Amino acid sequence: MAPKAKKSGSKKKRITKADRLKQLQEEEEKRQKEEEEARVKYEKEEMERLEIQRIEKEKLRKLEAKDLERRNEELEELYLLEARFPEAEKLKRDSRLLSQWKHYIQCDGSPDPSISQEINTFISLWKEETNETFEAVISKSKLVLNLIEKLKLILLETPPYDLQEKNIIQYQGSILELQELLHLKFSIATEILLRQASTLADLDSGNMEIIIRDENVTLYVWANLKKNPRYRSIRFSDTQIGFEIPRILATSDIALRLLHTHYDHVTPLRPVPTASQEDTSTVTYFIKDELKSVEAAVSKDLQEEYKQQENESNSVHEEEKKVEEQGDIEGQTCSVQEEPEATKYELEMKLLSETVSAAQLLLLENAREKPYFFEENEVDLCQFTTLGGVYHLDILELPPKCKPMKGWMIVEIHKEGLQKYTYPPETTEDFETENVFPPIEVMLEVHENVIFFENPMVARWDAEEGKMELMSRSSQLKGKHWKTDGISNVSYKSEDRLITFSLETFGPVTLLQDAHVNMPYQSWALRPLGVNKVLLTVTTVFTEIQIQIKENLCMLASIKLNNKKHSSILEEKWMTPASFILALKETGLNIFPTGHSHFYVVINYKFPPVEVKAYRQMALLSSAFAFGWSKWNIVCDSKKVVFQVREHLPEEEPIQNPHWTLLMFSGDRAQSLKINESSDAFSEALKEETEFHSTLYHMVKDFASKEAMKKVRHSNCQFVDSVCHMLLSTRLLSYS
Repeated sequence: MAPKAKKSGSKKKRITKADRLKQLQEEEEKRQKEEEEARVKYEKEEMERLEIQRIEKEKLRKLEAKDLERRNEELEELYLLEARFPEAEKLKRDSRLLSQWKHYIQCDGSPDPSISQEINTFISLWKEETNETFEAVISKSKLVLNLIEKLKLILLETPPYDLQEKNIIQYQGSILELQELLHLKFSIATEILLRQASTLADLDSGNMEIIIRDENVTLYVWANLKKNPRYRSIRFSDTQIGFEIPRILATSDIALRLLHTHYDHVTPLRPVPTASQEDTSTVTYFIKDELKSVEAAVSKDLQEEYKQQENESNSVHEEEKKVEEQGDIEGQTCSVQEEPEATKYELEMKLLSETVSAAQLLLLENAREKPYFFEENEVDLCQFTTLGGVYHLDILELPPKCKPMKGWMIVEIHKEGLQKYTYPPETTEDFETENVFPPIEVMLEVHENVIFFENPMVARWDAEEGKMELMSRSSQLKGKHWKTDGISNVSYKSEDRLITFSLETFGPVTLLQDAHVNMPYQSWALRPLGVNKVLLTVTTVFTEIQIQIKENLCMLASIKLNNKKHSSILEEKWMTPASFILALKETGLNIFPTGHSHFYVVINYKFPPVEVKAYRQMALLSSAFAFGWSKWNIVCDSKKVVFQVREHLPEEEPIQNPHWTLLMFSGDRAQSLKINESSDAFSEALKEETEFHSTLYHMVKDFASKEAMKKVRHSNCQFVDSVCHMLLSTRLLSYS
């Protein structure tokens, strides 16, 4: 048996209880030491943080105190700069009076639409004119449309505080009368045309087909003279416009009329916003009273001064001295007259300034309640807008034809005039089949000057319940307006600008688009182009619109659709801001929110007084500073706005990567932010080495050149007013 092997290695030393306690004690001491060191470090860091915070608070307190100390001075300087707004309003008032005077001295026979006697006389005289051809009515329609346009512009351009309720009723009443009379004249002219149907018949088909084109109206008329049951597809020559009619119409004495008016005289007139008594500030009333007291004081002071000076002159006996005294009296009297007149002018401008401010604030007023509609198929006219005019589709009974007899043309004239053919008839008991009155297929060409960003909605006018009527501004629109029922199989070819649909009953038809299809905006920019000239760029999901503004005029500079340039009839045409906004809306380029738009668009709501102040001061600076959209405007408080700004002098060479300053404005305080557009999070921290200011003007003055500030101080008042009006109308800070 082999011997056992010896165990290798020494025995493991056992840790005694004392050693374990010593080890634990050392670990505890180490832990306590580390905790103490961490506590001391934390307390030191906290003290440093609190000290930095205290220094920052103290710095901010001093900056705020400095801002408060100079606030009155800065606001006074801003008030002097903002005198451009009442000056521009005064010029507009003078211009309106001058245009009335120019119209009066022209004596061209056209009425002044703002004078009820003249427009009523014009309407009465035109009603008495009979047997006007379609061409004659078209010629007269140019004047009528011009009168309607003038009345609409009066309502748009006159400030709400200058509009009286009776004037609104008068102007809108005149508009409706002119619209209805014009349509009646077209109907009478169509009847005269149809009486000559046999003499105007086509040699191939035997039916009459006529197209009359004008810049405002296009007429398509087809008269069924042969009554061929197989002739059911109607196409007007050289167009894609036409109808597919059922057999019963192909064998009837009827005429089909399509009167395409490139304007919309069917949709009810929108209520005109006016300033209520509550909206008028107490300051305005105070200024009015003060103005009256100054006027009374002026005459009283002049009388007392004159008496005093007369007594002094009578006490002088020498002739030479008397003459000298009289000369002095005349000079003093002139100075006394000039001083009260200057005071009166200052008060008038102050009153006008208050009025303009209140009117600008009214432009940003949001409706409190969404319009209520009773019918399911009724079109919400606050959400949708008509584009491309109205297509008046009518099936007409053929009037008696002219008959030649012994060198005379005899025609039977019905007293009731042109009669519509009822389709389908009210009773269908005499007809065997149910499908004898199918919907009529209609093919229409979309007006070339309008832009549809989505497939258009087709709507018909309910003539029974929806009537053109004048609405008071406080009431809801009555009737059924435009409706989408009775229309089927809608097909739109955007390349050919052709829309096809089936219509159960004929009547006025229109195409509609969502009025807010280009809202909210993706971005915007405002930059100077030259002396009193800027470029406003608004980028939406579908388009980029560039608008030039100079003095009191606006122009569409360019449009891009899907990053491709698109030509428009409005390009290179200078118009007043009100006319320009109206023209853009009519072409489908609507970037102008209304009081109801916030119900249909997710907006970045901003407190209206802050928004108004921002737009006014941006307009004042626009001749030398560029402004741009900022993503942080969405994040900040609703009582604050954030945007980018930089000095931009057009005569300088363009900078590749310009430096923008991020400004935050609350209406009574402006500051530069420490963050920029590429920062990760929003912070209201003040930028280093900058201060608080009460106005944007004084904020940019800290980093602007003398040349830039000189340009700002010498900006044209009409230019500043136009830029402000466009900013107020687009509401860039709330709708982007």
